[in-house]
Amino acid sequence: MELLEEHRIFDGVQYKYRHNSKLLDCPMTFSLFLPNKDKYPEPPLLWWLSGLTCNDDNFTHKAGAQRAAARLGIAMIMPDTSPRGEDIADSEDYDLGQGAGFYINATKEPWASHYKMYDYIMHELTFLVRDKFHLNGYEFISGHSMGGHGALVLGLRNPERFQSITAFAPIVNPSQVPWGIKAFENYLGKNKETWAEWDALELMKHYSGEKIPILIDQGDADPFYKRELEPYRLVEAAKESNYPLNIRIQNGHDHSYYTISTFIEEHLEFHMNELKNNKTKE
Repeated sequence: MELLEEHRIFDGVQYKYRHNSKLLDCPMTFSLFLPNKDKYPEPPLLWWLSGLTCNDDNFTHKAGAQRAAARLGIAMIMPDTSPRGEDIADSEDYDLGQGAGFYINATKEPWASHYKMYDYIMHELTFLVRDKFHLNGYEFISGHSMGGHGALVLGLRNPERFQSITAFAPIVNPSQVPWGIKAFENYLGKNKETWAEWDALELMKHYSGEKIPILIDQGDADPFYKRELEPYRLVEAAKESNYPLNIRIQNGHDHSYYTISTFIEEHLEFHMNELKNNKTKE
């Protein structure tokens, strides 16, 4: 593992690393923020999943989350959004291939050889982070757009692992919207029965596990609101399964990091409040 960057920021340190992923068969980068280790020797860890065309730098540079994370004592890890490299399958389209991994395990070639982002995050990168940085405590998950889809899917599929889920403008029903249909047909094939395990709405409809708290922020000035995101569909599915879902429609906000930076502190506080509530129950 190679340290690429190290920056003192607020009461913590922002790192950027590169390592060779055996699972994805390519070098991968990730960014990691650690709060003051003397104050917070065992901080909870937030997994942040970014959206289409992004890498681990977007959230690190634009969200301004380090100030609140340092104050609250939260570590944050930002993986890349896909495998990358000259020998990795790609597309000229921005919403497919490198930068568009969708946090699933592809089963259709030429994607299946490298595009296993679900297993990469849930297993390989998790092991690395726990082994090298001793981050073995409580975990939260959050993300934006395609990464919001990832946060919901990973969180709903692994309620025993994550304390809470938040998302900004997530793709909630990828099986039914253009971004998701395109990705799923390429990565998984045309058999839509195989898509359900990667679709938050379908997971919510048939959910029977522990109902971990979810907070979603969606801007009403988001140009993708009605065509690609459609969060009201998830609200309807949550009602069917009696799942407590907190979704906030933010007046005048769009799909950008301006929106994320406006509300990210509230999301981090939401996670910490839910953690405190869980500890009280224990």
